Amino acid sequence: MTATFRWIGYKATVAIAVSIIEDDAQARKILAGWVNHAPGFRLSGDWGDAEAALAALPEGKPNVVLMDINLPGMSGVDAVKKLKPVLPETQFVMLTVYEDADHIYNALAAGATGYLLKETPRQELLKALEDVHHGGSPMTSNIARKVVQSFGQARSSASPAHDLSPREQEVLDLLARGYLYKEIAERLNISVPTVNTYVRRVYEKLHVRSRAQAVAKYAHLERFSQGNGGDHVQPE
Repeated sequence: MTATFRWIGYKATVAIAVSIIEDDAQARKILAGWVNHAPGFRLSGDWGDAEAALAALPEGKPNVVLMDINLPGMSGVDAVKKLKPVLPETQFVMLTVYEDADHIYNALAAGATGYLLKETPRQELLKALEDVHHGGSPMTSNIARKVVQSFGQARSSASPAHDLSPREQEVLDLLARGYLYKEIAERLNISVPTVNTYVRRVYEKLHVRSRAQAVAKYAHLERFSQGNGGDHVQPE
């Protein structure tokens, strides 16, 4: 059973362009079919290796990229690291069998916005693609649990050099739980521009450029022990 952080539903007015990088031909075919037949989505391309995707994605500029980690040649994590600076508006979601701390941390630090296991059912995966396009950070339930738990521990163990104020820690906590800026503003009874200011300060103090990188760095996910992944993409 999988879950995501906390999401709000959106009705797409423009089709969300999704690209897929997955070396398993059968899994890639299943994912492409899910995207192609889902209202509000369109498949903008699929590739079996990172090198081919690196050549094509900058021109295609998809909204969301589903990226496997264990690819022939360049890994999915290294591909995200190269693509994110070129496609800053594109959201990268890792779709993998790995759920150990090193892979999670490295993927988020590279610029991934979401992290899903290949056992994620079709409807949950499509919902995650929609949510990440609208500002969320979807993660399979046990991955999300590690992030939230590690955040609580990090409050007492994080380096003093980070020097986050209580309000900045509060904002980062809500970011880690998947809240959007508007939701954070409502919860803390402050304006959205004020939330933006706090987030910018957090990014500057942690020397990161995204929500996922901030949560990963502050939580120190590498301190968690390794787990076991799922098996494969499962069509319904």
